[in-house]
Amino acid sequence: MSLIAQLKLTPEQANDARAIQVATCQALNFSFDEIQHVRVLRKSMDARSRNIVFNLKVEVFLYNEEIINSKEHFTLSKKKASSCHIIGLGPAGIYAALQCIENGIKPIILERGKAVENRLVDIAAINKQRIINPESNYCYGEGGAGTYSDGKLYTRSTKRGNVKKVLDTFIQHGADEKISYEAHPHIGTNKLPSIISRMRKTILDYGGEIHFEKKLIDLELADNKINKLVCQDGSEFACEQLILATGHSARDIFYLLNKKEIKIEAKPFALGVRIEHTQALIDSIQYRRPARGKDLPPASYSIVSQAGGRGVFSFCMCPGGVIASASTDINETVVNGWSSSARNGTYSNSGMVVEVKPENWTAYNQHGALAALKFQERIERKAFKTTGSIQAPAQRIEDFIQGRASSSLPRTSYQPGITSTDLKEILPDFITKSLRLGLMDFGKKMHGYRTNEAILVGVESRTSSPVRIPRDKESLRHPQIKNLYPCGEGAGYAGGIVSAAIDGMRCANALYLSQQEKAN
Repeated sequence: MSLIAQLKLTPEQANDARAIQVATCQALNFSFDEIQHVRVLRKSMDARSRNIVFNLKVEVFLYNEEIINSKEHFTLSKKKASSCHIIGLGPAGIYAALQCIENGIKPIILERGKAVENRLVDIAAINKQRIINPESNYCYGEGGAGTYSDGKLYTRSTKRGNVKKVLDTFIQHGADEKISYEAHPHIGTNKLPSIISRMRKTILDYGGEIHFEKKLIDLELADNKINKLVCQDGSEFACEQLILATGHSARDIFYLLNKKEIKIEAKPFALGVRIEHTQALIDSIQYRRPARGKDLPPASYSIVSQAGGRGVFSFCMCPGGVIASASTDINETVVNGWSSSARNGTYSNSGMVVEVKPENWTAYNQHGALAALKFQERIERKAFKTTGSIQAPAQRIEDFIQGRASSSLPRTSYQPGITSTDLKEILPDFITKSLRLGLMDFGKKMHGYRTNEAILVGVESRTSSPVRIPRDKESLRHPQIKNLYPCGEGAGYAGGIVSAAIDGMRCANALYLSQQEKAN
């Protein structure tokens, strides 16, 4: 039987396998030769004081014990009793497909974008030529938005599903083992594409089908069921069961559902800007020392304030990262952020966003369930119109707070370029007011954060879906369409890679249980 030890280590010790084993021996009062293997179960940093420490939870196996493999993988089978269609090959779609295979159901996946390796050409065109391919970009394509926008795996969804199974499956397909124990695991945009391509191979090897560049444009309905899927290229698919996992940016799907009078509803979300500092500054603020040193990771932060009667908060913070274009159409400007696995870039960026509530989109209520989407869309188009391209509007932080235009701008990681803009001309008054108050508050909480050497880049608007596709809490089916399972971020039930993957698994299991009930 293995033993558990809790360790408190210096940064130098926490990065040294032998030092961890020595500390384990001391904690359990064993000699070095008695311990066969030490497995890290949890690792988190405590930087509240100048003496930074790492807290480790480790599992210890002695030499007379068997080392137990605690990995949780899908039990895949090539035997299929039925099939289902999955729209979208982001994390929700991928994990729904794997769960379907485990349940003996053949997944047939339709993805509007390209295979992950083929997206690179279109993403390069965004950065170098400012050209947006509406079907292949940072948001659309195999792996979804997270593949080329960071690969963060932190989630609060532990009560809703098997986080360990999600992480272990990533590891099985090439992710670093450390994602299984770090408090805020992260794969990195440079590594995630190859992992996603291996997951695709697993799905295909076990009998799944994947059809790329198959944009869904129509649904045929009969007896409150979807019985046919129609794609833009003219191809059609007879449909028995449908998991809809299209992501938060697939607006055309929301328009299609609304046109077909399939119930959807407007949903609160958050909107604001990306804020960019140098990583060295964030390190000095968070670690309270002039330089980070080699044993500490690039510092991150999570910060929240109540300002102007609503929440203002950091979102998707990227240490050592870059700001990237998340536009999905040629007449909108949207930004996001990502980091490589090493997080070794010059800059640090984070979304800095404000709550958007139903009372904020009343001017769009004539659009019904699409009101919040129309509000979001209008701001993205104003940002584009301001610069005339996906070159992003930007303003120094102190200039924004003081309500003055920036006469110059610092260097930035955003490759398509930035244009000095008074952001109050783009953002609604309630967002501008709350952001100003929030930034002033953050400057008090993080000394040095409020500096005119840092900039705000707009707009960060795709924090979550502005539309929810309703579903029954138990069956996870749409209340109106008997064979429709709304899934993941696009349906309003997830907020990141892991939570979307968990929701994909849940929908696949719910679909399987429904089939079993009918069979019995």
